[in-house]
Amino acid sequence: MKNRLSDSLTERILKLKKEKNAVILAHYYQVPEIQDIADFVGDSLALSQNALKTKADIIVFAGVHFMAETAKILNPSKKVLIPDLDAGCSLADSCPPDKFSLFKLKYPDHIVISYINCSAQIKTMSDVICTSSNAVKIVESFAKDQKIIFAPDKNLGGYINAITGRNMVLWEGSCEVHDIIKSEAVIKLKAEHPGAKLIAHPECKAVILELADYIGSTTGLLDYTMKSDSHEFIVATETGILHQMRKASPGKEFFIVPTDATCSCNDCPYMKMNTLEKLHACLYNEQPELVLPVDIIEKAKKPILRMLELSE
Repeated sequence: MKNRLSDSLTERILKLKKEKNAVILAHYYQVPEIQDIADFVGDSLALSQNALKTKADIIVFAGVHFMAETAKILNPSKKVLIPDLDAGCSLADSCPPDKFSLFKLKYPDHIVISYINCSAQIKTMSDVICTSSNAVKIVESFAKDQKIIFAPDKNLGGYINAITGRNMVLWEGSCEVHDIIKSEAVIKLKAEHPGAKLIAHPECKAVILELADYIGSTTGLLDYTMKSDSHEFIVATETGILHQMRKASPGKEFFIVPTDATCSCNDCPYMKMNTLEKLHACLYNEQPELVLPVDIIEKAKKPILRMLELSE
């Protein structure tokens, strides 16, 4: 019965999408049924690039709030919808604009590189944006003696400092999904699967990254599993990426690093707020719509476009 309902919803969503000239963009951390119905599934960089070049009149962003904001910033004349306006981000929330503004005042001779996982207001205070796919490239585009504030993810910033020899000033923010991963859980899985490769997202703590065989963005992790000769992988990131990994490499096994003893999962509660039912409703009603003030859009667009130019 559930599959029939899902099939019916899928058909209605596809019909509405065609009638309204809409495009559905979905992050890798969305539930599988949303990933399967999306026009494009990707990480933050690829989603930003696709948002910029879409010819659709309506963008339905199946992700979290800051991602829909980015799509609106890049497409101010288009209608941007998000299935659930309450789908926020613990990392973005860890960097309140008022506190970050005061933090910036302590370092007047520093430029600001902000991770895309931040609010539109933080983007307006930034010189350039980066994603986990291009963070090292963005940082290395500046001279070695350039003083830099990196926000909001301290783990990603610390990782970049370690591999580039930089000494960026880090804002003390983190993603609850990655920061909660414990080395004990990783070591237990490695003992259970001694031949498996440990792959980790750079939002994880340094102690996890030191154990990893490969560190990369969600796209990087996916590509690694497709190209690797290994047939087993321990995955230190959000559970949603496993759907694409299993589709791309059906003969391989993937083990997510669990966050507790009760389930073998590591779900972002915000990403999982989006459902097929909410996706259908938002496309049918064209609500909730993501709206931003014009001045925020104009200021935030510059550092995003600079990122996209440096990423070409």
